[in-house]
Amino acid sequence: MEPERFAVTSAPGPRPGVVVLSLTGELDHDTADALRSALRQWSGAERILVDCQDLGFCDSTGLNVLLQARLHALEEGGRLELAGLRPPVARMFEITGARTVFRVHENVAEALTDQRAGG
Repeated sequence: MEPERFAVTSAPGPRPGVVVLSLTGELDHDTADALRSALRQWSGAERILVDCQDLGFCDSTGLNVLLQARLHALEEGGRLELAGLRPPVARMFEITGARTVFRVHENVAEALTDQRAGG
């Protein structure tokens, strides 16, 4: 049996209103709906932290899902942040300029200790 190409798991953060979404595998046109669904489930959260430590690939469709989710979170008074970008994924964010619109943390532990407001 072949492992899933992409998976999203969620876990509550250290306080109410905070959720950590962990992405594993490849986020692309064929797998983006799984992330969209997970983000919809947590719509209205004060803070969504997307853990990309195990994300090996992200294409423009995946990037677009994250950008739209960030805007939606801001409209609802929340924020969406990224953590643990690996080099191939980080490079795509840098090339497209998207890195400048997200708060990006080295890892989830650092992100959860960062209490700054904003998005």
